[in-house]
Formats: sequence, structure tokens, C-alpha cells
Amino acid sequence: MDYGQFFVFAGVGLLAQLVDGALGMAYGLVSNSILLALGLPPAVASATVHTAEVFTTGVSGASHAWFGNVRWRLFWQLAIPGAIGGFLGATFLASVPGDAIRPWVNAYLLILGTMVLLRAFGRRLTRHQVQHSGVLGFFAGLLDAIGGGGWGPLATSTLIARGGGVRSTIGSVNAAEFVVTICVSATLVWHVGAGHWPIVLGLLTGGVIAAPFAAWLVRHLPEQAVMAAVGSLIVLISLGQLVQTLL
Repeated sequence: MDYGQFFVFAGVGLLAQLVDGALGMAYGLVSNSILLALGLPPAVASATVHTAEVFTTGVSGASHAWFGNVRWRLFWQLAIPGAIGGFLGATFLASVPGDAIRPWVNAYLLILGTMVLLRAFGRRLTRHQVQHSGVLGFFAGLLDAIGGGGWGPLATSTLIARGGGVRSTIGSVNAAEFVVTICVSATLVWHVGAGHWPIVLGLLTGGVIAAPFAAWLVRHLPEQAVMAAVGSLIVLISLGQLVQTLL
């Protein structure tokens, strides 16, 4: 094993999971963008990240459940359609490059991030029931598989923008991601195989270490501060990706 590569990606996994567990997003986006920059094909990069995420999302979901952040009805509404969407998206990615769809996804995220920021600095959240969570889960899983990441930004930002509670939304989305990730990872490994194990082991080691602390962090941070961080993160990521695409 290349231990230098292992420790580098352990650091990447730790930071990515700390952000993902605390804000409900960005593990896949951060990790996948680095792998793509290193020259890995989109399908291989997505397979590598999702293989690591099987372990990190499992620990993250269990940690959120332990701290009482998971709303189980929402969990099932997201997890089952998300797994179906993830399977279809992974099958599509294995045969067709997913880069063409990313600008559209990032534009959508930019709009949602702006909505979340406006809500964070405006009136307090309302707690009305979010409708069509299953449809959201399906498309979040589909685009997560195709883009190598995006389950958290799509699902978390949409639910929060519609008035979902920050802690229960982040916890439920993180827990449901475990189910989706298993389906995406198994499908991609079946089609493109498994490899790059030092990267996989580094990402999952750092992620597993960070997951319990991230779940504790989201329970104790002020809700408005977490929401502002979520919105800022979405806007920064989506703007950066759009600028990179246009240049």
C-alpha cells in the first residue's frame, strides 16, 4: 500500500466528512472533485468515493440516530426512492459520461443555496410538512450517482428551503444516504470494478473518525448558524463549479 497516498486521503476524508456530517452535504463533492482532478474517469471516481461512503455514511447515520437527529418517516421516504434513483444513475454513468449534466445541477444548487441563505437571515423556519419527499429522494439519488456526489446538497438544501428543521433534516438525509450509497457502490463496482484501495481506505478512515464528532456538532450548534453555513457552502460550491465549467 502507498502509505503517503493513504494519509493524504485520510485527511481529505476527515475534512469532507466533518463538513458532510455537520451540514448534511459535500463529502462526495469534495472527494470526487479531487479524484477527477487527479485524472480518474467519472465512473471510476464515483465508484471509489461511493465505496468509501458505504462505511462513512453508515457511521454518520448511526451517529445521527444516536443523538436523536433522525426523523424516521422522512428517512424511509428518502431512502427507498433514493436507492432506486441511485441504481439507475449508476447504470447510466457506467456507459455515458455524466459531466454534461453538472452545470444544470450546479445552477439548481445555486438557486437553492440562495433560498437557504435568505431564510437564515430572514424569518425563522416554519415547520410545515414537506411534500413529495420520495420524488426528491429519487432525483437526488439519480444525480448523486451520475455526478459522483450531490445527495446531500440536493436533498438537504431542498428540504431546508421548504421549511424542514435543520437538525432533523441533516440527520435524516445522512442516514438515508447510507442506503443509497450501498446501491450506487454495488452497481458501479459491478460495472467498472473496484480499485484504488489506498484512496478508498484513506477516505473511509478519515470519514469514520470524523462522523461521530460531526453528528454531535450539528446537535449543539445554533440552528440559524448551521443554516447560514449550509447556504454559504452550497452557493460557494455551485458558483465555483459553474465558473470552472464556463472557463
